[in-house]
Parts: sequence; C-alpha cells; structure tokens
Amino acid sequence: MSKTISIPTVLVVDDDDNILQVLEARLLSSGLKPLLADRAETALEMLADEAVDCIVSDVKMPGMGGQGLLREVLENWPHIPIIMLTAHGTIPDAVDSIQSGAAGYLTKPFDGKELVRRIRTVLEISKEQPAVTPKATTTKDEIWGGEAPAMRTFLDRLERAARSSAGILLLGESGTGKEKAARLLHDNSPRADGPFTVVDCGSTQPTLLESELFGHVKGSFTHAVKDKKGLIEEADGGTLFLDEIGNISTEMQTRLLRFLQEGTIRRVGDTKERTVSCRVIAATNANLADKVRDGQFREDLYYRLKIVTLTIPPLRNRVEDIPLLAEKFTARMCREQGRAIVSISPEAMDRLTSHPWPGNVRELKHAIEAALVFCDNDIIKAEDLQLDPPSADSPAATALPMSLEENEKNTIIAALAHCNGIKKDAADELGISRRAIHYKIKKYGIGENEN
Repeated sequence: MSKTISIPTVLVVDDDDNILQVLEARLLSSGLKPLLADRAETALEMLADEAVDCIVSDVKMPGMGGQGLLREVLENWPHIPIIMLTAHGTIPDAVDSIQSGAAGYLTKPFDGKELVRRIRTVLEISKEQPAVTPKATTTKDEIWGGEAPAMRTFLDRLERAARSSAGILLLGESGTGKEKAARLLHDNSPRADGPFTVVDCGSTQPTLLESELFGHVKGSFTHAVKDKKGLIEEADGGTLFLDEIGNISTEMQTRLLRFLQEGTIRRVGDTKERTVSCRVIAATNANLADKVRDGQFREDLYYRLKIVTLTIPPLRNRVEDIPLLAEKFTARMCREQGRAIVSISPEAMDRLTSHPWPGNVRELKHAIEAALVFCDNDIIKAEDLQLDPPSADSPAATALPMSLEENEKNTIIAALAHCNGIKKDAADELGISRRAIHYKIKKYGIGENEN
C-alpha cells in the first residue's frame, strides 16, 4: 500500500519581491511548498485559510512588521515555528525576537542552503512537541445541516479557526446563527473549559454598556451600591462574544480597543488596572467596512477585530440544507410537544426549498413551528405553511434562482460588486476560500465580457 507523503508548507513574509522570488525557487527545489506574503497583515489572513508548518519572516516591514507578526503567531498559532530574517544593522531586533519566542534568525544576505537546513531543523523539533488538544465537540450542529458546499466550506473554516486563539469577526445576515457559531468556536477551542460570556451590544442601553462590560466600583454612580465585576472580567480564561458590535458608541469603541491592545481593563470609578485574558469573538449583520468609511466605526478597532473573518452563508445560498433542517426542526418540536412524528409532504417541501428565506434559519424554524399548529393527519401540507414574501429591499427579494448554478453565479457577482471587485473580501463575505472563488470566477466566466 502506498503511503501519502505530506509536503511541509512554508509561509515566507517579506516586502522585497526579489527575496520572495528567490526563496520561492529555493523552497520548491528543496521539496517544500512555499506561500508568499508581502506584509505581516497579509500573512495573518493566509494563516486563517492555509495550513502552515513554518514561517520565515523579515523583521523590518511596513505596517505591523515582523515583530507584530511574531506576537500574533505566538498568541494564536503557537505550534508554528517562525524564523526571522534581519539585516546586520537590526540584529538586536532579531535577538529580541528569539527571546520573545522565535525559533531562530538569519542575517541578510543569507545562504539559501542554510535557510533550508534551519527550516527542516525547526520542523523536526516541532514534530516532537506534543500538540495541544482542545476539548472536542462536533461542529456539524443539527441546526446547520452542512450538505451545501457553502456551508461545508464555512464549517471547515470554523473548525480550523477554533483551534487557534485568534480574534474572530463573524459576519452574516440576521437569523443565520452567529451566536451558535461563536459557541461552537469556543467549544472547539483550547479555552473550552473556560466561561463563554455573551454581550448583546444591540439591546443593551449605551449608558449601561460601559458598566456591563467593564464593571464598576461602589459609589461610582447613583445606583452603584456595591462593586460589580464586568462581563469582560467574567470571560477571563474563556471567550467573550460581542454580538452586534457595530452598534457601540465611539467612546466604547475607544475603551474596547484599549482592552484588545493592552489586555487590561479599569472598572467605572476605579483607578486600578486589571489584567484579563480572553478570546474575543465579535459579530454583526452590519457592513463595518462601510461604517469605517463613513466615520462611524474606528478603523483600528475594525482591523483588530477582524484578524480572522468568518461569514455564515444565508439560507437561500444553501438550498440543499433546507430539507434536512426542516425535518430536524419538525422531529425536535414533535418530541418536545409529546406528539407523533409529523412528515412533510413533497408539495410543502417544494415550497420550503423555493422560498428565499429573508429571515434565514430562524425564519425556517418559526415556519415549521407554525405549520405544526395547523397540520392534520400528521402531515405538513403546502397550505399549512405561512410564508410571507420578502420585502422589496430584502437581500432575498432578488435572489430567487432559476437554477442552483445560476444562483451561485449571481451571488458571486453580487459579492464582488459589494466588495469593489476585491476577490479576497468577496470570498470572506461568501464564507469560501480564495482558491474556491478564483475557481468559480473562471468556471462561470465572470468578468470576461467586461471592458
């Protein structure tokens, strides 16, 4: 029986195109798979999409640079060794990197064979170190199905993201299940034994949100009759889920950014700083990029939150999941009501699969619940379904497909238009990989007829 040999993947990060090309050729000739990034921020996005075995990074680069990349890798992907490249004049920076946790460094100009030898050495050491195994639970949750390609891609990305400690921005329309996704990220993470704390930024009054998040000390305001621990502190050692993050005030954005950068908080009315270690997952159905452009949301906070972006596909883009979800909702509700299992007629299922579902999975669940009230003879018929047509401004109103392929093509076109033609952003919005969106653009000939 033949044995599959896994080729190690090396992520090379340097703002010098010549060095990237030289290292790409050297790694390929040495039997290694290279990935190339021209800045640290791009490398972090690639780490969310690709399985990487080793990182080779320049120290001095625009933006967060090699030192910033090292900090993020050590915090979120500690199993990946990183080798730093430095000029002679910045050797002290490389030494600092070693003290911070880098696997090694080389000075420029470097010998290609020596670099490959270093890479293979740190890969061998990495293999010998025991992996951290988080508390495992399945992400194939029953309310999501996962039969549709878009959902399978999302769940695969969610499982990979859960294993790191990187901050995550969850995007998706109302009713797609963002809180459930956050819970799955927590349950499948190294912090699974810690608390999972939910903050609904959309329903909490702005005047109360500061106290809810950061806590307060006795006497700090009229009704502060005793010290109160905030929800950020409650999440220490676990996960903090900030739902509808786009609704927080400018002042709260500033305080939250400070916490994310420093890892410390100060209760309202207190002078003492408190250290808190928790993973932050934020969610919104708003377009934060538009809010940043309009000056309604801080750009630095936006990029701090979106180290990894996961987009839950709307139900209309995964029609294959509707029969499975409908049947599971029906069976669960019948068990809860103590009644015989009710089936769904073919005509009713046709109506379910053709509906655009502007309210997504939540709307489907409520539709099944209502149908169970009116159905006779333990069969849900088409006339038992109370489905309202979507409003004219709903995203679902223009998404009625003539076929699955046409729907997929139109969805990709719409995502590209919404993201100003940036394929990476469109892929994130659709919840698919960049490789997948490039394939589908080629498959459907999108853009070929444009001038």
